Amino acid sequence: MTASALAGPEDAWAQSSRPPARTAKPVPKPATPALKRDPAQVACPTPLGIGVTTRRVFCDVLSGRDPAQGIRIVIPPHKGTATLLFDLHNRQTYSEEQVKARKAYARYTATIGVLTLQSDLLSRAVVQSEFRTAADLVDRIDGGAGPGGVKAVAPTGTESIAIAIPENVDEVSILGEKLEVESLERRDLFSVVGRPIAIISNVTIEYLPGPPRRPRSTAARP
Repeated sequence: MTASALAGPEDAWAQSSRPPARTAKPVPKPATPALKRDPAQVACPTPLGIGVTTRRVFCDVLSGRDPAQGIRIVIPPHKGTATLLFDLHNRQTYSEEQVKARKAYARYTATIGVLTLQSDLLSRAVVQSEFRTAADLVDRIDGGAGPGGVKAVAPTGTESIAIAIPENVDEVSILGEKLEVESLERRDLFSVVGRPIAIISNVTIEYLPGPPRRPRSTAARP
C-alpha cells in the first residue's frame, strides 16, 4: 500500500490547500546615468580656417608657457572625470612644385600640452606623421590665395587624443611645446614661443552632467 493511500482525508486536504511557494522578485538595478558628448566651446586665438571637404574648424596650436594665451576650452559642469577629445594634426606647407620634383618629403613630430589655467599640466599629446604627396593631407583650408581658393598650409596626419579632466576643472588650455621636422636635407627642432606647432580639430567633451556651478564672487573683500 502506498503512502498516499494511507493518508487520511484531513492530511490530503492539508496537502492540497497548501499555498504555492513565493518567489522573490528581482530588485531592479538603478539606471546608469548616461554620458553626454557635446561639441566643446573653444576660444582659438589663431584659427587656421574651415576644411573644404570635412567642413571642420581647424585651429593652430602655438608654442607658449602662459595658459591664458593658449587655445582655451570650457569644460561643462560634470560629475567625476570628464574626457576632452580632439584630433591632433601636423602642419604642412603644400607646394605642388616640390611634390612633382619628389622633394616634398617631411617627417613631423609635434608635442603639445593640456594645462589648467593655473599652469598645472594635465597631460601631453604627440602626433607623428610623414608627408610625401597631396594624398597625405587631411583636408585643404578654404579662404586662401592658392588654386581653388585654398591656403598653402594644411593639416597632415591625425592622432585621436583623449585627455582626462578632473571634476574640479572647468577650463583648460592647449599650448605647443616643441616640433621636430626632418626633411631630405636637414633636421630642425622648434620650440620658440609663438611658433605654430600643430593643428587641432573636432573638439568634443564627454561627461556626466553635474549641477550648475555657482558664479564666482566678484565682490570686493573688506
